[in-house]
Amino acid sequence: MGNKPPFGPSALDLDLSRRDVLKIMGYSSVAAFLAACSSGTTSGGSLTSTGGTVTVGSNASDPLPKKGMEMVNAAFTKANGGTVVKLNTVDHGTFQDQINSYLQGTPEDVFTWFSGHRMRFFADKGLASSIDDLWDKVKGNFSEAFATSVKGNDGHVYGIPVDYYPWAVFYRKSVFADHGYKIPTNWADFKALCVQMQKDGLTPLAMGDKDGWPAQGTFDILNLRLNGYDFHVELLTGKQKFTDPRVANVFSKWAEITPYYNDGLAGMTWQQASQLVVQKKAGMYLLGLFVSQQFKAASDADLADLDFFAFPDLGTQYDAEKALDAPIDVMMMTKKSPTLSKDRGQANAYLQFWSKGSAQLIASTAAPGVIPVANDTDTSGYDALTKKAVEIIKNAKRITQFFDRDSRPDFAGSNGMQSFLLSYLQNPKGDITSLQGKMQQFWNSLPPEA
Repeated sequence: MGNKPPFGPSALDLDLSRRDVLKIMGYSSVAAFLAACSSGTTSGGSLTSTGGTVTVGSNASDPLPKKGMEMVNAAFTKANGGTVVKLNTVDHGTFQDQINSYLQGTPEDVFTWFSGHRMRFFADKGLASSIDDLWDKVKGNFSEAFATSVKGNDGHVYGIPVDYYPWAVFYRKSVFADHGYKIPTNWADFKALCVQMQKDGLTPLAMGDKDGWPAQGTFDILNLRLNGYDFHVELLTGKQKFTDPRVANVFSKWAEITPYYNDGLAGMTWQQASQLVVQKKAGMYLLGLFVSQQFKAASDADLADLDFFAFPDLGTQYDAEKALDAPIDVMMMTKKSPTLSKDRGQANAYLQFWSKGSAQLIASTAAPGVIPVANDTDTSGYDALTKKAVEIIKNAKRITQFFDRDSRPDFAGSNGMQSFLLSYLQNPKGDITSLQGKMQQFWNSLPPEA
């Protein structure tokens, strides 16, 4: 999900207009844009309550993000008169697969989720609570772009944005230095580097697609660079067909690098695939900035050795867009929590706490690889990797949220695009026309969205 790993993981949202994008590019930095869009500060108010209990459903199941969540909760308890936070952490993939039934049952008060289509989907289904009253008190700590990212189709606000992260090609600086590798900026050089890495005994490209969503990141970037932002967005929302020859071109281009993936990718999680890079068995990995959590878990020295570069140009007119995935994660309020029907005070207080840069910084410091979004975040302690991540997003003229956040969940999930892409990776030389037909047929079979 975008999907993605917990606390992932953008200064921009899929729904930004061209005018918004041009406005952003007119500023010298993301920080300058955020500051320019700010119009106030967070404040307290009678909407929130101290003491009591708030329950939280979390997908932050990996050790470092889970630790970050627990640290934020402890800080909230201390700051909010001893409010007890009851945390229910569920495996990230399981959380996503069961989110629909979870929200229709007796869910916790608050839950971790994603902005974009995935947020709006559950808002439309009446399974998330609007937080307009609370947003009015905290919106001054966010840019207009982030405000757009948490609005539903009905114009109401449904979440507090807490972090974002770019997707790029990650590598170890020491591996590149030891072998004399140079950063590739075009497709020919990228493939030549893969060939050389293979000769040197390395797996050129790490890939772990057991959970289904990682391969969507490669589809996204290839489609963006080959066919452009507008086609990509329209494809994922049903305005273009998956049988289009332009989609065939994506798979054809992808097939040029599939021979350089590691064996067993279908049964390997993204964490396991990242270990190939951590252990210097693989040279590169197209993934989100959250991969740095795996390096941090190994050692600070391993984390310091991590770097990335933007996906190489493909020689098309769309290279200039420098488009990339940069998902935003949010905290949302459920609709059917028994507690909320009586008192939203503690839940409001919890979400308001998450709207502060100090809280977001606690989570991102514990689990590097995600970037706080609040205007009042103290950025003075950002390491070189985080600063570079902010810069790559600043240079992008188009930002997407990630396939499974930009498209409808029932198409992007395990029964849809995830299974189609895994099928492709298991047989890249197979009948692509047939595969495209199955994709479109599945889309056509889905009921109209609410």
